[in-house]
Amino acid sequence: MDDVNTLKARIKTLSARAMNLKLNLHDLAEDLPTGWEKIPEVAEQVFQAYRDLAQARSLLAAAGG
Repeated sequence: MDDVNTLKARIKTLSARAMNLKLNLHDLAEDLPTGWEKIPEVAEQVFQAYRDLAQARSLLAAAGG
């Protein structure tokens, strides 16, 4: 049960991080063409955050949570 609660807490943290990074990417897109050089870096951060979130959700599902 502790593992499930730990995973739920991790998912909450990862979800908040992913949402924040998504907003950063959105803001960057709104300011185009200014800052276009940052697109790959910011997009990679968003990709990694959502990948980590998906993996954590899969672990939670496998744990029965």
